Amino acid sequence: MAKIKDEWYIIVNPHAGSGKTMYKWIPAENKLKELGVPFHTVFTTHKHHAAELAATAARTGYRKIMAVGGDGSIHEVFNGAMSWCESTGTDPSEFYLAVTPIGSGNDWIKSYNVPSDTLDVIDVVAQDNFTKQDVVRITSEGGEHVCYMANIGGIGFDSHVCERVNRQKEHGKRSELIYVNALRHTVFHLKPFRAKFIVDGELFYAGKVLSVALGTGRYSGGGMRQVCLADPADGLLDMMIVPRMSIARVFKEVPRVFAGTTDKSEHILYTKGKCIEILPMDEHSADIYEVDGEIEGKMPLKLEVLERQVNVLCGKES
Repeated sequence: MAKIKDEWYIIVNPHAGSGKTMYKWIPAENKLKELGVPFHTVFTTHKHHAAELAATAARTGYRKIMAVGGDGSIHEVFNGAMSWCESTGTDPSEFYLAVTPIGSGNDWIKSYNVPSDTLDVIDVVAQDNFTKQDVVRITSEGGEHVCYMANIGGIGFDSHVCERVNRQKEHGKRSELIYVNALRHTVFHLKPFRAKFIVDGELFYAGKVLSVALGTGRYSGGGMRQVCLADPADGLLDMMIVPRMSIARVFKEVPRVFAGTTDKSEHILYTKGKCIEILPMDEHSADIYEVDGEIEGKMPLKLEVLERQVNVLCGKES
């Protein structure tokens, strides 16, 4: 077994933040040196590389791992570390995860009062202030595919917006307009799907659905609060379901997403559970799903809150 290291293993995505990563990261790296925080830096070169590097870090004895990038970088690092824990039987509580946010959304840190300024984040890292977060394990494709959720996932509207945005990013587009265009396109082209929702072994809802959000964190999409009651450490997964409704009704409900009152709506369904299964009711309803902004696969899927927790960086007021 590799000797446990006390230094940070820092995984930098040089393409995050519309290519501004190095401009922001170099001063932060210098500050780490000034504060005497030991660290080792590596850079990603391709998609999913951060997950590979996080697993390598875990295998070689690192227990403090930082992602430098956006929510996609966090998702990969979280998955790399948690997958390694599952394959080796290591308790996730051995790990301390952090992020220096240089992305477009930076939603995960909002649940923990982590500063958005890179230099301010380094101050928090130097203070070694952490809290516990639940680990959500997701299986799909008959149990063949496994991934882990750091913040929020979705099906329907969310997943199709993510798919369109990610596809444009892969073609080199980085403008904020790609989000606006993806939202507009999805609103007018999204078709409902039919699904069953089983929460802790009991049928919660069955019928036509426009959108589903599931999460342990509250924030997504740059500040939306679809799962407004989510607590990252309560041992439960929150779920919001938007059943089929008219476009007019959808637009009337949209303000709730930003106000954090989706649980108060008469037209939106909201619940919590330790284990949630989502099953398509016909072959045309096996829709794609996203986790932390990344497309992971298709329904059916099963989400379970594991009893073990991981340590995550947080601001002192969190």
